[in-house]
Amino acid sequence: MIFRRIACGLLCSIALAVPSSAADNAPVPDFSGTWGRNTFNFEPPDHGPGPIVNLRRLGKDKGRTLVDGDPVPLVGDYNNPILRPETAAAVKKNGEYSESGHDVPDPSNQCGAYSPPYLFSITQGFQILRVKDELLILYTQDDQVRHVRLNASHPRTVRPTPMGDAVAHYEGDTLVIDTIGIEVAPYTVADRFGTPQSDAMHVVELYRLIDAKEGKAALDKHTSVEGTTGPIAIDPEADKALRVELTIEDPKSFTQPWYANVTFPHVIRGWNEGVCADNNVDMFHLGDTHIPTANTPDF
Repeated sequence: MIFRRIACGLLCSIALAVPSSAADNAPVPDFSGTWGRNTFNFEPPDHGPGPIVNLRRLGKDKGRTLVDGDPVPLVGDYNNPILRPETAAAVKKNGEYSESGHDVPDPSNQCGAYSPPYLFSITQGFQILRVKDELLILYTQDDQVRHVRLNASHPRTVRPTPMGDAVAHYEGDTLVIDTIGIEVAPYTVADRFGTPQSDAMHVVELYRLIDAKEGKAALDKHTSVEGTTGPIAIDPEADKALRVELTIEDPKSFTQPWYANVTFPHVIRGWNEGVCADNNVDMFHLGDTHIPTANTPDF
């Protein structure tokens, strides 16, 4: 019933097909189908230090008026104690740059790889497929694909790659993904505020199913502060939502590990092709750059 709603073609025929030898036939949670949300950024964690938030988007409880759409400018809270001094300085500088009417370069507006933890601040739709001994995670934005090896270990020497070396295993009803070895490219950042990260970044993701009503309530609470990017078609027949709990550790950028949640209801949507224009640094048409022109003819 779930699969017939997903316009993903042949891929759905292999989605999460568990071999008979896997973990001695122990049941694993069913993460099939399309998960999505209509907002950006991290949700606060259930406990412990959390992610930085937008100082220009503090929610109704702070007396702010909310509007729909992407909240711009992006002014990260550089006073958050999780930030090392040099990291806080970079976040503050990015906020000033954003307030001046510019886009802070990030993997989304520069057509880069969505590495964790950044990908959880931007992702609005994805599927998890199992193919042999790996999970393929397909994201709706910019045709991002992530490869996660099941029941494997990180190699002794990790060669950094744009999305990092990701391994996974199941612990009861929870999927655990552990990622290290994330290549630090010119636009690699930890979140949409341009928070720097280093080659020491380590991200642990816990995926588990929660009640659909609990998932919708979490999403509604988050959008009441962050705003929305438009309507969302939550599957009325779904009885579960997906909660991802993150632990982020990078001692070169942060003073301590920090935590965040991201909630995705089961949604009804087709699978559209996303195309990212190379070298586009003015996604929101704020006047950063113009189409190159020649002062003299070429011929």
